[in-house]
Amino acid sequence: MSTPEERPRPVDVPLIQIGTPAQAATQDAAGGCGDGCGCSDAEEAYECGLDPGLARILADQGLDPVQVEDIAHLAIGEDLDGGLDVTTVATVPQDAVATGDFTAREAGTVAGLQIAEAVLSIVCTDEFEVERHVQDGDRVEAGQKLLSVTTNTRDLLTGERSALNILCRLSGIATATRAWADVLEGTKAQVRDTRKTTPGLRALEKYAVRCGGGVNHRMSLCDAALVKDNHVVAAGGVAQAFKAVRGRFPDLAIEVEVDTVGQVREVLDAGADLILLDNFSPADTAEAVVTVAGRAALESSGRLTLDTARAYAETGVDYLAVGALTHSSPILDIGLDLREAGV
Repeated sequence: MSTPEERPRPVDVPLIQIGTPAQAATQDAAGGCGDGCGCSDAEEAYECGLDPGLARILADQGLDPVQVEDIAHLAIGEDLDGGLDVTTVATVPQDAVATGDFTAREAGTVAGLQIAEAVLSIVCTDEFEVERHVQDGDRVEAGQKLLSVTTNTRDLLTGERSALNILCRLSGIATATRAWADVLEGTKAQVRDTRKTTPGLRALEKYAVRCGGGVNHRMSLCDAALVKDNHVVAAGGVAQAFKAVRGRFPDLAIEVEVDTVGQVREVLDAGADLILLDNFSPADTAEAVVTVAGRAALESSGRLTLDTARAYAETGVDYLAVGALTHSSPILDIGLDLREAGV
């Protein structure tokens, strides 16, 4: 388990609250959402079916509990397809209770444990007990228990795959991000994601990046401007594109993509807040850093690998943009091991 110093630091991220804010709740060992969970009795609770304590944890993680619940319903609905888990119903007694241990099959960084809890809560007809062995952002070893859930065996098996699909996916992203963050340690550069995310899962995948020690770029098209090559063509030039955005949205942070050091000077003079250096070599990146001299933030993009990351970071850039964090990271292998309750 990682120490508090190794866990991801809290960051400010946009959070669109769909429901009404819940009261603060302590992170206890209880989870689930059975008949006695008290969701409907909680004053100012989120208007969702999640346990108020779990909803609070998700909100504290920068996630929208209602969105997480919606994703959980979608995952379970897809897996059941309006029917039953025929294998489980046929083989498991209706009143059977068991404990399932979510266990890492390989070393990595975990993310999405409370999201997995939310998925299970959609399925469980009874309350369930949760024992949290690690926290999101922890480094874990093969064979290490992450989360133990005790509940109706049928429900646990029905929700197993949907919970694992999300947990393995997010932990894979966190693990890949952690590898980049480790390489950049000791420099001021931070690894940053892009909008190359799975439709519908952007908030969760960007959360996983934070768990791995990375930072988020814009969450949507509206919270920051990024002038790219096609915008430049449409506007008739880099400076023209920048001025058009600044004129229409004067208070918005503007990042401009450039291909040459000459363009760096042009957009810097125009007043760009952040400059994206697209496919620059380390030498050209170093020249851009000297040219900017701290008057704007700099982000490297393209031609970046773990092998070259350190060379770019040591030029003095602020960010390394890595779309592969969310579009190409392999899953972290996590399984669910069933045992009888109390064993």
